[in-house]
Amino acid sequence: MKPPIPKKISKKLIAHNDQRIDPYYWLRDDKRKNKEVLKYLKDENKYSDHWFKENKVNCNEIFQDYKKTLPKLEESYRTDIDGYKYFSTISISSEHRKYYRIYKNEKKLILDVNRLAKNKKYYGISGIQASRDHRFIAFGEDKNGRREFSIVIKDIKKNKVIENNRCSSTGGIIWNKNSNGYFYLKKDPITLITNSLFFHRLGTKNKDDLLVYKETDNQFNLSISTSRTKKYLFLQISKTEANEFRILNLEEESFNLICFKKRKNKHLYYIDDTPDEFFVLSNKNNQKNFALYKTGLNDFSEKNWITFVPHNKNELIEDFLCFKDFIILETRKDGLSHLVQINKKSKKKSYIEFSDTAYTAYLANNLKYDTKSFNFVYSSLKTPSTIFSQNFTSKKRKKLWQQKLINHDEKLYETERLFVKARDGKKVPISLIYKKGTDLKKAPLLQYGYGSYGLVIEPSFKMSFMPLVDRGFIFAIAHIRGGQDLGRDWYDQGRMMNKMNTFFDFIDCTKSLIKLGKGNNNKVYAMGGSAGGLLMGTIINLEPALYKGIVSAVPFVDVLTTMSDESIPLTTFEYKEWGNPAIKKEYFYMKKYSPYDNIKSNPYPAVLVTSSLFDSQVQYFEPAKYVPKLREHSYSKNPILLKMNLIGGHAGKSGRLESLKETAEELSFLFKLSAKDS
Repeated sequence: MKPPIPKKISKKLIAHNDQRIDPYYWLRDDKRKNKEVLKYLKDENKYSDHWFKENKVNCNEIFQDYKKTLPKLEESYRTDIDGYKYFSTISISSEHRKYYRIYKNEKKLILDVNRLAKNKKYYGISGIQASRDHRFIAFGEDKNGRREFSIVIKDIKKNKVIENNRCSSTGGIIWNKNSNGYFYLKKDPITLITNSLFFHRLGTKNKDDLLVYKETDNQFNLSISTSRTKKYLFLQISKTEANEFRILNLEEESFNLICFKKRKNKHLYYIDDTPDEFFVLSNKNNQKNFALYKTGLNDFSEKNWITFVPHNKNELIEDFLCFKDFIILETRKDGLSHLVQINKKSKKKSYIEFSDTAYTAYLANNLKYDTKSFNFVYSSLKTPSTIFSQNFTSKKRKKLWQQKLINHDEKLYETERLFVKARDGKKVPISLIYKKGTDLKKAPLLQYGYGSYGLVIEPSFKMSFMPLVDRGFIFAIAHIRGGQDLGRDWYDQGRMMNKMNTFFDFIDCTKSLIKLGKGNNNKVYAMGGSAGGLLMGTIINLEPALYKGIVSAVPFVDVLTTMSDESIPLTTFEYKEWGNPAIKKEYFYMKKYSPYDNIKSNPYPAVLVTSSLFDSQVQYFEPAKYVPKLREHSYSKNPILLKMNLIGGHAGKSGRLESLKETAEELSFLFKLSAKDS
């Protein structure tokens, strides 16, 4: 069976006296109803399915491996809110979770997502939130994967849905003090940028909802949260390099938003409160790794900010949480996450110690302010997620919960943490896991990367990759620039006009691992998704012979065209990540690496591209155009496949088992290539 060949219609794209020709531009259909486009996507799926069948790729084998690790019934950590214990369960045969509540020893099913999802091709929920009086539960409902959520209100006592606010929301809400209304955010219907804050009173019509705030600058995005004391709603208005907080007193019936500090270019700050004062995490005065300040509850102008934790050029403060007598910082140093305990009175600082070479730790489920201990999540490449409680004074640690897996023995695996030199001399961290006894020089190597938005791919337990590790693969995470692994500057060195560092770092990590004997140079593979898909597209343009196979999930591959069109979702919000093509130098810099624009005659490796028709983050037409152009210019005989999920969004299909099937297919593709390359 031959791959489908879509027709070509030359589309001229001109900017700054530069002309690009896009023969597949016609594949863009914003309504997703064009019959010719849909037929082409279905034909690509048929071709991919045929290739998998013809090459006897056994996806089910890896899927069954996943199922063997799953317990018959898995229960989440029980969160205690005002004496009500909330938790969820999922059975081995279920796609979705059931949510429960225990109060005075009475267990009650409050939400069965399996029932809600019945007979629906796609179903996802978000932002489950009990009202303050625990009478209602709210959740966001997404029926196509576009992340445009309706808000559903269920009366727990009556066990019935009382309202469905069919708005284009983020899915999360904040209840008012009286539990008779809630605040929510709405998205622009075209750009999907979150730009409006509304208040809805239960029992009223959606059209009567009160507009509390509307953002007019399309480079800013809104988010909401509650303060530590639950006294305030925090409205954050943010973009990559600047933000602003506005606060609303939930104990008043007023809708008056007070600006904490006005937005200022290249100033980022984050706030939280205690009964006595505000704390502010800020990068003012070019303190890239942030400093922590405190100020009063009534006059919080910058002149009143008192330094509590000074800036440290070698350690990034990522977050903080206030307790009565202590503050816990989440920091990043030497590429690893750290928890730092600080006594409020003495300012004595101590690090929470861990023994693994590669791990992650962060705060979780700390609802009590006046407490003698705090809870945190710990995980490593070989240790599943575990929640611990640790006493502030004695340092005694107690395990509260752990992700339950069948037949997983972390003693069977080896982890490593390496630093390798990039071509400009920078040292890049790499995290590795492999099974003990693996012949590292002969082992296939799968290297994973992302490198954008300051996002860190943590060296935490990743069940999805364990079937490959169990089959003799080395799994490596390259902590490349564009992430925030080594501080804020590490991020800045991998965005905008420094973006090429991201791609060079990844390639240099691969070459270093091979040189160090960590992988067979004839069995080198790479994987990344979304912005990590951009990474995949660029590295094979730069080094097509280095990698034998690539999995590129929902890839952002047509950077220049997308960033030139403000109507495409999220574009303007990301100018400070990639650049604004209206600016000449930024246009030509993006053109240098944009995967779609730099495809040329090359012996490209085997490539599996996955996408979703209703993806809100990366529009389906980017990978749909990319694949035929890549095939056209590749003179190798390696397969180039496109799997288009016709129902689903950025994260693929809804449901745990369906999602695992998709992952199993991706890993099976690599495993089959590895067997062929022997």
